[in-house]
Amino acid sequence: MTRQPAPSPRPRALTLGLLLLLAALSTGPATAAITDLLPSGAREAVDSEGSQAEPGEVENNEQGNQPAGDGNGSADADGEKEQAPPPEPSPNPVQPSLEDYEEEPVESQLQAAENADIRQQIQVLRDSLDKRQAALEATNQRLAHAESQLERLNQEYQSFELRLEKAGLNLTEEYARLLRQRLDRLESQTVAAGLTQGISEQLSAAREEQLRLEEYGAVTSPEATSRDRMKQKRTDLIAQLHSAVTQHIEALNEYYNTVIDLQDRFYDYQELLQQRLFWLPSADPVSLDLFRHLYESVTWFLSGFRGPDLMETLERSVSERGLRILAMTLGVVLLLARRKRIVRALIDSGQYVGNVGRDRIHHTLAAALFSVLLALPGVLLLSILALLLKEGNAFFAALASGLTGAAFVTLLLRTLHSVARREGLGERHFRWNADSLQAIRRNIPLLLAVLVPVTIIMAPLNTPQGASFNDSLGRLLFAIASAALSLFAHRVMSSVRLHHPERRLLKGAYILAVGLPILLALASLWGYHYTAVELEGLMFISISWLAFVMLLYYMALRGLAVRERRLTLDRLREQRAAERRLAEAREAAESSGEGVPVALDMPEMDLKDISQQSKALLRILAVVLAVAVLWVFWADVIPALQVFDNITLWTITTGVEGADPLPITLGDLMMALLFGAGTVLAARNLPGTLEVMVLSRLKLEPGAGYAITTMATYVIVFIGIAASLAVIGLQWSKLQWLVAALGVGLGFGLQEIVANFVSGIILLFERPIRVGDTVSIGTTTGTVSRIRIRATTLVDWDRKEQIIPNKTFVTQDLTNWTLSDPITRVIIRVGVAFGSDVDKVRDLLYDVALKNDRVVDDPAPAVFCVGFGDSSVNFEVRVFVRDLLDFMPLSHELHSAITRSLHEAGVEIPFPQRDIHIRTASGAWNPGQPDGDQQKGDA
Repeated sequence: MTRQPAPSPRPRALTLGLLLLLAALSTGPATAAITDLLPSGAREAVDSEGSQAEPGEVENNEQGNQPAGDGNGSADADGEKEQAPPPEPSPNPVQPSLEDYEEEPVESQLQAAENADIRQQIQVLRDSLDKRQAALEATNQRLAHAESQLERLNQEYQSFELRLEKAGLNLTEEYARLLRQRLDRLESQTVAAGLTQGISEQLSAAREEQLRLEEYGAVTSPEATSRDRMKQKRTDLIAQLHSAVTQHIEALNEYYNTVIDLQDRFYDYQELLQQRLFWLPSADPVSLDLFRHLYESVTWFLSGFRGPDLMETLERSVSERGLRILAMTLGVVLLLARRKRIVRALIDSGQYVGNVGRDRIHHTLAAALFSVLLALPGVLLLSILALLLKEGNAFFAALASGLTGAAFVTLLLRTLHSVARREGLGERHFRWNADSLQAIRRNIPLLLAVLVPVTIIMAPLNTPQGASFNDSLGRLLFAIASAALSLFAHRVMSSVRLHHPERRLLKGAYILAVGLPILLALASLWGYHYTAVELEGLMFISISWLAFVMLLYYMALRGLAVRERRLTLDRLREQRAAERRLAEAREAAESSGEGVPVALDMPEMDLKDISQQSKALLRILAVVLAVAVLWVFWADVIPALQVFDNITLWTITTGVEGADPLPITLGDLMMALLFGAGTVLAARNLPGTLEVMVLSRLKLEPGAGYAITTMATYVIVFIGIAASLAVIGLQWSKLQWLVAALGVGLGFGLQEIVANFVSGIILLFERPIRVGDTVSIGTTTGTVSRIRIRATTLVDWDRKEQIIPNKTFVTQDLTNWTLSDPITRVIIRVGVAFGSDVDKVRDLLYDVALKNDRVVDDPAPAVFCVGFGDSSVNFEVRVFVRDLLDFMPLSHELHSAITRSLHEAGVEIPFPQRDIHIRTASGAWNPGQPDGDQQKGDA
């Protein structure tokens, strides 16, 4: 039976990574090139490791299979495979690496030019020049080796890629095993990370040296002449040393870039193997020999618990991590002692949920914290056991890794169990279905009883010693875990569907959740164990992530609900006063014969829109967050998810000299479209969220919230457009000339539209008018109902909507009746007959003004005698009214009251009198005739 190879061990340092890589590459040009970069000791280690790296490869070549690499193999490979047992890896292996820069960066010990002896300076310069030239020669050799290695590795990669492409999926199980072993070795290393750091340090030191030489030469060179040979010699040495430093900097830059290219090629190699190996079988289908192998597996597992080794492991772990183990033990004791109090606090946190006056979001946050605390004791116990076994041999180290994984699983499931607790976070705060929570509470202990032991036992099977038992015991444990997951999904999803049986989405989710673990278990038994394990692990992580995102979504939804309820309460308290003012306004409008705008376009006043917009925005954010992380999880596993990045639509120049063009792929275009869609959705749904979370907490003037949400919408649209264009390569550096040309064109062709747009922004920032203000501009008077990008809408007293360009409000005279003070003065003019008592009339008029309820006390009313008319003594009554809509009703009431008051007091209101002279047409007028002879008539 073919056994699954050991998975990649813990990440090691660079040296071990290179040896494993060389073993994976076997022999051939790439191996020889990499070996040239190693010191002699590391080369010997490579040779010994490579001799037993991939047993069976030559055998496959002789059988006609395609080779796994470019190695030449030997005829006695089978003998080596039988004679050389697999080495037992140490928990702390030796870590060989590429030749790092162990020597210190070259630095010239230059003395001060004014004080040092010139002969000493020349000697120091000669020594520095020799060291720099030696360093330059060494760097050039390193560069030549690295370039040769990179060229050969590229050839190896291209050849290997071509062979895999021709072979397709028609590969033997042994060939797939060898490829998987190569992938494990590639994944266990980080190529040239330390080397790049050493190159960077050398570069920094060389640049500093270059600057020092330039300054040193500037001080010493002015006095150098042809007669002073010592000074001339010093000057020449400075120039030579400066040239050597410059060449060294150039060589280091090229070396750094070559090493980075080498690292990228290793990553491409890993990706190629991952995509090809994932869908290949890793073992033979299950047969009757499984039971015999199971007995051997269990025997091997139990034999790892040897008493002396266990005691030694415990002693070493306690000595290394005693304080951490003690602190975690105290934490477990404290949590267990306070468990009842934590449960009581969790229940009490939901006491005020739904009470608008006392409900707060911090109650929900506290409940979430208490739920996590209830899950911690089991997690800490498993973590303590992991620390106790950490310093043991390979078996105990792997067991400690399994315990750590089991602690993570326990944290997830125990936290979910605490959330589903009766009267806990899910039931009291989130109002989740009680039957579904009960199903979760009942089935999580069973799931934990299966997954925790399986996770612990599977870890030693992934070591080189236990790899031979992974196909038997490992597959059996995997099948048991899959069955437990399927049973858990069946019971929980059944309780969820019980209340929504008609939803097709839930039915599809039920089929996937129950069926996929069973299908993966069957695939593992059929031979695709590696693929099934990877897929189920990703499924578990993905479901855990979705549960976490859902928890965040409901936490945010709960916070919005609390704010909305408090906002609703505040609005209800204000509604009575608003209704009373509206009734008075309608009464005043009816009595004055003028219309009143029915409603103003102020979105922050609509609580229903606020709730819908806030929930929509939260759903969008939750979906985007969940999908983005899931894409990262699955992109390296399923090659189909990477197909969009392999389709190039066009290329753009980066603006860097010598740099390759940047390809724009179909994935970039799709990302730009997603940015555009997200911008539209955010612009539509942001105002409601701003109103609930921010604006409702601020004491803003009328219309200020509308201005803030409008400007926020403009900013979101601008950022979204800029981000979408940047993703597809249209950066500002390439658009600035187009924007400049458009600016000139807009200035001439669309200047009125642009002027109105800019004026609208000025109105929103400067706010000379606001939504709800009563303004007069030109011959138009009305109430501002909305401010848009191009124009502002006024509703006049005839209830007609006047669309006025924004430019008009900025450039023309504007009267705002309610900008800072809605109080308006009303003047009533009254005339009385000559001979009336002026003081009495003044008192009567003043009393009438004081008795009217519409007249405000501050400023106080006033009465003045302002002059004499043709037939009357003229008075003015000056009063102030609270609202502009009271203007006409107050005028009517004052005129009526004044007429009635003067009549009751006997004061005459005169009417105009005229003398009319009538002449007849029969008699001619004689200037000498007396006036008494004329006919007279009075009218």
